[in-house]
Amino acid sequence: MAETSRKSTTTDVEMEQKHQHSIQISSPAPPPRQLPPPPPPLPLKSRNHRNLWGIIGERKSNNQQKDKSSHHSIKMPKAPPQAPPLPPKSGPKKPSILYLSEEQRDNYLNICVPLYNAAIKGDWHAAEEIITDCPEVINTSITKRQDTVLHIISSTKHTHFAEKLVKLMAVEDLELQNGLGETALCLAVASNVKMVHILLRRNSGLLRIRKNGDLPFMLAVRYGDKHMVEYIYSKTNIDTEKWYYMDQKRILESCLSLGLFDIALKIFTHCKDDHKIETDILGYLANSPSAFDGTTQSVIRRLLHTILPGSNDNSKVAEIVRLIWGKIVKQKYEDIWKLVSGQSSNEKDEGFLFAAARLGNYKFIRELLKLYPDITWGKDGNKHTIFHIAVIHRHENVYNLLYDLGSKKFAMKDNDGNHILHLAATKPAQSRLNIVSGAALQMQRELLWFKEVQTRVSPADRRQVNNEGKTPQELFTEQHADLMEKGESWMKETASQCMIVAALIATIMFAAAFTLPGGTNDDNGKPIFGKRRAFIVFAVTDAISLCTSSASILVFLAILTARYTENDFLVSIPMKLMVGLVTLFISITTMMIAYGASFFLLYPKSMKWIPVIVTVLAGLPVILFAGLQFRLLFDVINSTFNSRHLFRPKRHMLY
Repeated sequence: MAETSRKSTTTDVEMEQKHQHSIQISSPAPPPRQLPPPPPPLPLKSRNHRNLWGIIGERKSNNQQKDKSSHHSIKMPKAPPQAPPLPPKSGPKKPSILYLSEEQRDNYLNICVPLYNAAIKGDWHAAEEIITDCPEVINTSITKRQDTVLHIISSTKHTHFAEKLVKLMAVEDLELQNGLGETALCLAVASNVKMVHILLRRNSGLLRIRKNGDLPFMLAVRYGDKHMVEYIYSKTNIDTEKWYYMDQKRILESCLSLGLFDIALKIFTHCKDDHKIETDILGYLANSPSAFDGTTQSVIRRLLHTILPGSNDNSKVAEIVRLIWGKIVKQKYEDIWKLVSGQSSNEKDEGFLFAAARLGNYKFIRELLKLYPDITWGKDGNKHTIFHIAVIHRHENVYNLLYDLGSKKFAMKDNDGNHILHLAATKPAQSRLNIVSGAALQMQRELLWFKEVQTRVSPADRRQVNNEGKTPQELFTEQHADLMEKGESWMKETASQCMIVAALIATIMFAAAFTLPGGTNDDNGKPIFGKRRAFIVFAVTDAISLCTSSASILVFLAILTARYTENDFLVSIPMKLMVGLVTLFISITTMMIAYGASFFLLYPKSMKWIPVIVTVLAGLPVILFAGLQFRLLFDVINSTFNSRHLFRPKRHMLY
């Protein structure tokens, strides 16, 4: 009996496997087949037998049900249950693109294009008719860039159009962004303040919607309109804003570059607990000398700043520096020095102390030294102090801080064996030479620097050699040989051209002295118009022009025949050039005055307008000469007379 049971079980299992295999085949359903009848019930001898027959019976019952259903269809495995849908993410709000499809081409041409033209022209009546006939167009894209009509009008100055348009729009529709991620406010910040006021009055939340990560406030700062920045800042509650690190840094730097120091100070006060922001702003100010001078200065203030360095400080920027630096100086000296020298993160980085010295930002350095003078004599990787760097880059304002620190002598050498006089003997970058006009005046400025630094070196150190075996004087001669040649060539060319002009003027005025206007009396040989005031003016100006042009010729001749040694460039040659240019200018001016006076003698009072017009036109050459040669003449006079004040300033630079 047990053997029969095992055979039946084996047969049933094989039949079940064949049946399952036939179901998995994706082919037409096979014809129905007869199953063998179930075996007769067997006596139950044990619990195990009962369980076995129960399992077999269940399998047979299942197989029969599957076989019946297989006559109709093949059951495929069920798909796994799907997860519940996620809630929609809050992304940018986009306008409808209904009219941008090809199917809506006619509606686009009949609705969107006229609405766009009406917005550009500011024609509200035409736009109102379109919006009345088609209300959904008010928040629909009307350009391929997905601009709505509000985007279009926000970039114009038609504020009356915008004011009426926003009244028809829902508040949330003002937050729609075009294909570039711009809201209407992002475009309005480049337009005018009133347009921004209209949008923010309707929806103040526009200030927090970014365009590619940039806030509208940052966009306004980038466009550089101070009035716009000030207005948006007035509408921003900075205490509730959570700006990112880059937001704070870029906004602060942009405000400082625009001269919005009041706003920069307020923003910095808001985020002053961020140490990285503080260090970055300090580095930015070190690299921005113009921030301390301001951006909107009158001519008088600029002239005062030129005469009295340090008299034009910007207190707001200096206050920011003092706030940051006042917190840093509370650290250990080692940590402070790593920060100012650039050794905190990367040894190749330039610290903001030496960056300020390289750029001549003496006002920044002054604020640092006032609060922490211990960094004064710190050295960078090349063993250069800030005064060595000032000499290398020819920044006299930084160098002049020495005069508030006592008469210190420099004896230390850098990695190349150069002391500070060797650095003064090295020719600087061309950009620093170009602060004065002409190679001759550049050579004069170099000699002034060399002579000044000599006073900071002992007589014994003046003869020391560097690693290349050169003394400072030898290095100066070698480095400036080409500049001397250029200076000589420039002076001779300038003198030659000016001498030609002076010779022509002298020739003309000499001939005019013997060809008097109106002629002379045949009886006594006296001038006919000798008693008229115009004749006196003519005679005097003719004589002045002749004498000054002759003097100018002699001065320029002396320039052509000069020896052109190094010391000649210091005083002699610049002085001759200055005298020659001044006398030439006087001769041209008096020549034109004499020319105009002669017309007053030849024309009667009834035709007085003719000599007036001629005299006015005669002033044109004088104005042209003064305008074209003013920079050269100013540099010559400044280098000759004010060079004595280039160093040793009259007022204290540090305290």
